[in-house]
Amino acid sequence: MNPVFETFLLKSTNAAHCREVQVIQTLWSGYGKISRVELSGSRHKTVVVKHIVLHQQNNHPRGWNTHNSHQRKVKSYEVETQWYKQYSVQCAKACKVPNFLGAFQDGDDQWIVMEDLDAHFPSRLEDVSLKEVQLCLQWLANFHATFLNRKPDGLWDVGTYWHLATRPDELDKMEHPALKAKAQHIDETLTNCRYKSFVHGDAKLANFCFSANGEAVAAVDFQYVGGGCGMKDVAYFLGSCLTSEECDLYESELLNYYFAELQKVVSSGGAEVTFSRLEDEWRKMYPIACADFTRFLLGWMPSHRKVNAYNLEKMNGVLASV
Repeated sequence: MNPVFETFLLKSTNAAHCREVQVIQTLWSGYGKISRVELSGSRHKTVVVKHIVLHQQNNHPRGWNTHNSHQRKVKSYEVETQWYKQYSVQCAKACKVPNFLGAFQDGDDQWIVMEDLDAHFPSRLEDVSLKEVQLCLQWLANFHATFLNRKPDGLWDVGTYWHLATRPDELDKMEHPALKAKAQHIDETLTNCRYKSFVHGDAKLANFCFSANGEAVAAVDFQYVGGGCGMKDVAYFLGSCLTSEECDLYESELLNYYFAELQKVVSSGGAEVTFSRLEDEWRKMYPIACADFTRFLLGWMPSHRKVNAYNLEKMNGVLASV
C-alpha cells in the first residue's frame, strides 16, 4: 500500500493499523483496483478502497484505446469523487449508497475510501427474480425522486457512459445509416426533456448489492452520475438483467411498478412537479432511451447480446417516428 495514502487512511478512520485483505475487482481498462482493507483500532472493521491509477497506460478489452476514452475515464473519476463528497449523504435508506469516508490524491494516484457494504449487503446476483428486479427499480425511483429538478454541479452535465457527446469514435464506426443520421436528434430529445433528475449512469445489475434476506438493495459505482431523464437508468437496468423475451413480456408490469414507486416519493417529497406530466413524458422517453443505448452498442460492439429483438424493435419504432 502506498505509504502516503496509508497515513491518510489511518488518520481518516482513526485506525492504528491497516492491511489489504482482498482485491474485489480491477478497474476497467487497467485504471486501478477496488480492495477491501482491514482496520484495527477503528470503529470500521473493514473499508473499501477504490485506487485509481491515471498515469498507467490503459488496456481496453475491446481495443478502444483512444484519447477520448482516456479523457472520459479521467473525468469519470473526478465526477465520482465529487459525487461522494457532495451528494452521497443525501441518499436515504431507500436509495442506499456506501457512506463516504474520505478521498486522497498523490500525483496521478487517487483513492476513494468508502463503507464496506458487505456487512449488510453481501449478495451480488447474476440471475434475479421479478421481486429482485422490482427492488432495484424501487432504488432507482427513490434515487430519481431525491435529485429531481437538481442541477448536477460537479457531475456530468449529461449522465451515462454512452452519452453521444462522449462517444464520437463509436458513432463514427457504427454501420447503421438511418440511426447515425438521427442519433443527434435522439440525444437532444432525451437531453432536453422537461423533467430531469440525476441518473446513476451505469445502473446495471452488477452494480447493485443485495441484503442477505433479499429485502433491501444498495448501489455502487458512480463514475457516470449526472443529469438526465430517469428512463436512461430504467432502460439500461432492465436490459442488464432480463432477456429480450423477458423485457417484452414484463415491460408494462415493471414500468408500472417503477412509476408507482416514483409517485410515492415525489408526492410525499414536496417537489414542485405535476406527477402525471412527468410520468407521461418519461413513458414516452423510455423507447427513446432504449434506442439511444442501442446506438452506442451498434458502434461499440454490434455483436453484444443486448443488441436483441426487443431493443431493435424499440429503436426501429423511434426511427420511424422522428
